[in-house]
Amino acid sequence: MIRKFFTLIITAGVLFGGFAVIAIMGSLRPKIEAAAPITIAPTVFYTVAQESSVTLDVYTQGEVRPRTDITLTPQISGKIVRMSKKFVNGGAFNKDDLLIKIEDDDYRLAVTSAHARVAQSEEALRREEAESTLALRDWEDLGEQGDPSDLTLRLPQLAQARANYAASKADHRSAELNLDRTNIRAPFQGRVRSRVAGEGQFVSPGAELGTIFSTDTAEIRLSLTDADLAKLGLPIDFVESDANPGPVVTLTATIASREHQWLGRIARGEGTINPTTRQTTAIAVVDDPYGTGSDHGTPLAMGLFVAAQIRGKPIESAIVLPSSALHGRDILYVIANEDKLEERKVEVVASTRDTITVINGVLAGERVVTSPLRGAGEGDEVTPSLPIAPSSSDHDLEDEAIAEAIDDSATAAEVTEAIKNGGRL
Repeated sequence: MIRKFFTLIITAGVLFGGFAVIAIMGSLRPKIEAAAPITIAPTVFYTVAQESSVTLDVYTQGEVRPRTDITLTPQISGKIVRMSKKFVNGGAFNKDDLLIKIEDDDYRLAVTSAHARVAQSEEALRREEAESTLALRDWEDLGEQGDPSDLTLRLPQLAQARANYAASKADHRSAELNLDRTNIRAPFQGRVRSRVAGEGQFVSPGAELGTIFSTDTAEIRLSLTDADLAKLGLPIDFVESDANPGPVVTLTATIASREHQWLGRIARGEGTINPTTRQTTAIAVVDDPYGTGSDHGTPLAMGLFVAAQIRGKPIESAIVLPSSALHGRDILYVIANEDKLEERKVEVVASTRDTITVINGVLAGERVVTSPLRGAGEGDEVTPSLPIAPSSSDHDLEDEAIAEAIDDSATAAEVTEAIKNGGRL
């Protein structure tokens, strides 16, 4: 029992001494003072906004079409006795040129017969007028009381004679028109798209003789979006006038492996919206496309597919920025005083893959953020930095190192590693 008692005392003493040592060492440990966390402002790239005059051109495309494209048909029947040498596929003609001649013998006889009927009806009218005058005189000589009746004065016979005379004159005019219609003339300056009838063929009214189109003016239907209309400053129902001419259009196409250009203008808008594409259509015109409107003798041929550049309205105080400056639809961030961010809402009037053109919201000289913000926002402090473009010498060194690796018969893995490390094997 005594032995166990001493063992317990010794164990308790060891434990007490161990706790005492731990307590003494804890009291000797230096105290750690709490420090405020250090916030590092994120680094952002920026560009300085600069105002410039910008013209917002619109790019679209369309097919060249004639203003007038008709099927030529006769108004009378008869045999074709002569055809103009110009009335062939692709033939060019001027207004009022004789294209087709239909046999006119029957129509000349009809004019002669109608002329004779006019003379007869005129003579009958003069006779009835004389008879009516004599009847009135006889009534007055007889001293009859009251007014004479219409039959007494032969007024019904006189009216019939006048009607016969007017009808004969109308028949004569109709015969002259039919005779004139034996000469089928060009209603405008143009070209022949296709010829169907031939000399010696008998044709009837409405029969197709061929198709022709005008060459005085070429038209190109150009599809425009709502944003395009805004760039051009055009209403949807625009119609040009002397006081308000349409925007200039440059048309481009490749013919015989050469690029050609023609100048035109927007003449009008169709004033409707396509329900499928939700776009509207503007009509560009080129005057005399086969003559003065041609490109050094190369005509703006009908059916040609062309690219169109429409000159937009100039903006004097626009700001062109990298497209990376845009956050969302119309938000930019500006580095203001004390390098703090300010959110600005702008109006984007044009955009490409690399740039945006904005008005309102940003002033010239302000620093516009062009890099991701990485969690920073309105009112946060940032570290501004101008982007550094890689120098050409760095690329040259990398290319030389890669080439050296290949020349030294390096393995494929080594060459790949050289490319990853910027040319360092």
